[in-house]
Amino acid sequence: MATIAATSIFSERSIRRARLGSGLVMFLFVLLHLSNHALGLISVQAADDGRRLFLAIWRNPVGTVVFYGAILTHITLVLRSVYRRRSLVMPAAEMTQIVLGIAIPLLLIDHVIGTRIAHTLFRHRDDYETIVRLLWITSPANGWRQVVALLAVWTHGCIGLHFWLRYRPWYDSIAAMLLAVAILLPVLGILGFIEMGRTIAEPAYEGMVNTDRYQENLNIRYYSDPEAQHQIAMIRAGLYGSFSGALLIVVGARTWRRWRERVDQITVRYPGGEAISVPRGFTVLEASRLGGLPHYSVCGGKGQCSTCRVQILSRHEDLPPPDKLEHSTLKRINAAPDVRLACQLRPTHDVTVAPLLVAAPETALPPNTQETSPGREQEITVLFCDIRHFTSLTETRLPFDIVFLLNRYFALVGNAVEKAGGRIDKFIGDGAMALFGIGSSPEEACRQALAAAAAIVRDIDKLGAELSDELSMPLHIAIGIHTGPAVVGTLGYGRVRNLTAIGDTVNVASRLETAAKEFDAAIVISETVANLSGADTAGVESREISVRGRALPLKVYVIASDKAAELVEGKDA
Repeated sequence: MATIAATSIFSERSIRRARLGSGLVMFLFVLLHLSNHALGLISVQAADDGRRLFLAIWRNPVGTVVFYGAILTHITLVLRSVYRRRSLVMPAAEMTQIVLGIAIPLLLIDHVIGTRIAHTLFRHRDDYETIVRLLWITSPANGWRQVVALLAVWTHGCIGLHFWLRYRPWYDSIAAMLLAVAILLPVLGILGFIEMGRTIAEPAYEGMVNTDRYQENLNIRYYSDPEAQHQIAMIRAGLYGSFSGALLIVVGARTWRRWRERVDQITVRYPGGEAISVPRGFTVLEASRLGGLPHYSVCGGKGQCSTCRVQILSRHEDLPPPDKLEHSTLKRINAAPDVRLACQLRPTHDVTVAPLLVAAPETALPPNTQETSPGREQEITVLFCDIRHFTSLTETRLPFDIVFLLNRYFALVGNAVEKAGGRIDKFIGDGAMALFGIGSSPEEACRQALAAAAAIVRDIDKLGAELSDELSMPLHIAIGIHTGPAVVGTLGYGRVRNLTAIGDTVNVASRLETAAKEFDAAIVISETVANLSGADTAGVESREISVRGRALPLKVYVIASDKAAELVEGKDA
């Protein structure tokens, strides 16, 4: 059984990679094709010159096998995924991608016949002059149909690319640039097609080129021989019929499966008393969506995040064991044995579950939209800071004096964090929380947090010296820094919503800030922060502290205020 399960897991991962790889091949083809069209803004000749490079890549034995193999693989796997989906209730972006993916072959079959197939069988010329003349002058309706097809292919590919890249730590930093390219490239390609059509339609163009070439092309067998026309018609019917037949088979198989599964159902129950009956084989996430219950799933049900996780309240030992993907995600968040991913768990018997990230009902968001997502898991660095002995410092001060002091303190903390590349999460009393690494690597985030901490310590000392005559005791800061996975997202209610982070990493950073007070130190950082930042910890005091919720003690480095700048300078060196 273990061997069968391992083979199944490997097969599923291979299938996902094959679908991604074939999609990337087709996306590259369309990207180059649109770029080639865009050269038409220069001239028809420039587009034909670019076309020679395009054909050198794709119209050779290797390119042809790769391209058409990618098409067949992708279409087959898309139809397979449509069949395997137990419920077609899904977020709008996913539904758009599937609908476009099914429509694309129907839109492009005629274009493929008129270019690749006609060129192969009848040596039909398919240069830009001939094709644009046909699509702009002879049959403009077909021309605009091809424009719609190109837009559908491009949109489908961009959505797929976004789904693939959106959880990469560097994606946010280039998302705006990629969006600009995604908008501009098809616009330039369509404008290039229009400009070539208008140029070829002008009477002056007839005297500039050998117009006999176009007439010769019209007289070849592709247009004039009834037998050739019949052959093309048979190919067209075969392609349309094959794809339509495949669609009908998928629809029929889903209908038959649904009818068969009506007698083999299980019930998924929720803490609110909801009970949803679904066919055996549905995931818990699909059951939630089918029943209209809000259920977070940031990654779209692909097992790449843990926001859909649920606690099993009944007989979790009898459920199918997690596969490799689910096991990896659960291990990463140190999940208990009774916690499973709703998008991967397919119960074999009635089960009661409790979603661990519950969508707030007062937000009134549609249950199957991405807007119900609370955020995403990523590696970040969290900094907590607090003024030590703040109560003693302010107990004899007037309220306006306290406000003045806090505003000066908040200003220097905010300035230090932003200059280092982080962002202030919140101010609570005399404490502050800052996040680093939302758009950068964990290593860079740790370096930024250390730089911000050193700047805060330096500026607090300056502020303390400036206000020494007005304060009853010296001004000192306590800072805790930790790094690790956390859920980062926009949380809150109504207008009071902000980007924040939650999770064990945040709790540990807060504990380190408390430890800095206990050790009478300026900064306490975890060993992970020290290692990732590359800081020179030689001669820095290290300790082990206990953290609530952790079985083993945590090694930390305790840094005095006069050593903070040296630590950062040593790291830079």
